[in-house]
Amino acid sequence: IRVDMSEYREQHTVSRLFGAPPGYVGYEEGGQLTEEVRRRPNRVVLFDEIEKAHPDVWNALLQILEDGRLTDGHGRVVDFSNTVVIMTSNLGTEYARKGGALGFVQPTDEEAIADHQKIERAMRSTFRPEFLNRIDEIIIFEPLTLPQVEQIVDLQMREIADRLAESYNVAVHLSEPARAWLAEKGYDPQFGARPLRRALQRYVENELSAMLLRGGLVNGDLIVIDADDAADKLTFERHANASDDYAGLRQDSYVEEDQNTEL
Repeated sequence: IRVDMSEYREQHTVSRLFGAPPGYVGYEEGGQLTEEVRRRPNRVVLFDEIEKAHPDVWNALLQILEDGRLTDGHGRVVDFSNTVVIMTSNLGTEYARKGGALGFVQPTDEEAIADHQKIERAMRSTFRPEFLNRIDEIIIFEPLTLPQVEQIVDLQMREIADRLAESYNVAVHLSEPARAWLAEKGYDPQFGARPLRRALQRYVENELSAMLLRGGLVNGDLIVIDADDAADKLTFERHANASDDYAGLRQDSYVEEDQNTEL
C-alpha cells in the first residue's frame, strides 16, 4: 500500500486514513488504510514523504509502531503486527546539497558525515523524540554514482528494446558512449535519476517513433545508437536484416549479466 502523505496535510484529511468518528462524513466507509490492513494484514505500507503529513498522522502512527495495532473510527482494533511500515522523507536534503559539487563527484567522508548530521538535525527538529525512537532503522541514501545511473540506463533501454523487438522485430543496440551520454543528460544533482525517464523519451523513444512513422524501420532492422560528442547529440544508424543475429548476441549478453549479478 502506497500512501502519498502530501494528500494528508490538513487535520480533517486524517480521518480518511484511519476512519471518521461516528456522526462525521465518511464514517460508514471506514479508513482507507485501516480497511485495507484489516482485510489483508500481511502488507507492506509505504508512507511517502511522511514529513508532509499533519502531526495527527504521526500521533496515530505512534500506536502502530509501538503496539502493532490501531483502533479505527468504528472502534475496531486493526492488527498491524504483520505489517511492514516504511516511511520516506526528503528532510534535510536541501541543506546537504548546498555547496556540493555538480555532476557525479562523490562527497568525501567528512562531507558525507556533515550531510548526515544536517539530515538528522532536520529530522529531530520536525518529529518528536517519541516518534523517532519507535523507528527501527533510519537509512540515509548516498548520491548516485555514474556507474549506477548507467545501470538504470541499461534497465530502461532493455524495456524499450524489448517493446521494439516484440512489436516490430527491430533490434536496438546502445553503444558505451551513448550510454554515458544518456546517463549525464538524465542525472540531476537535486532530483537524482528521476529525469532519466524523460531523457530517454526525448532523445531515444521520440527519435525511434519518428523513424517508424517515416517508414525508416522495417522488419529485421538493427538500430545502433551512438553519441556524437562534437554535436552533443545521439546518432541512429540503421542496419538492414541484422536483428536476428543481434538478438542472439543480446540474449547471451543478458544471461552473462544476470550470472555476474548473482555472483
